[in-house]
Amino acid sequence: MHKWIIMLTLAFFIFILWIIYQANTGSSSIFFQLVRSIPAGDKWGHFFLFGLLTLGVNAVTHFKTVHWRVLKIYRGTLFVSIFVLIEEFSQHFIKTRRLDIMDLSADAAGILLFTLISWFVGSKIQSRA
Repeated sequence: MHKWIIMLTLAFFIFILWIIYQANTGSSSIFFQLVRSIPAGDKWGHFFLFGLLTLGVNAVTHFKTVHWRVLKIYRGTLFVSIFVLIEEFSQHFIKTRRLDIMDLSADAAGILLFTLISWFVGSKIQSRA
């Protein structure tokens, strides 16, 4: 089962990289058209893309945590958060993109919600073991 989660999460990450490439090059995509047809679709896209990636990477890393001061942070959450920060801030240097604090907020909200879901799922898995 874990191999399927790894493959699905990797495929989803590659999909996100493809979407980022499309946006960075100013290309058009059916996904961009779909997003534009939904009210606040861009923000919902950020929320779910990075939220689901967070859940997947947390599962791939077996819900392992790192300690920072008094906090326990999922490794997957940390990885996705760093990736998102680099990706969002890099948009400042790309002609076809623009740095948008609301996109970053939607990313953060998705990461936070799906981290909570990770905590719930991880707790259930650990209690069965």
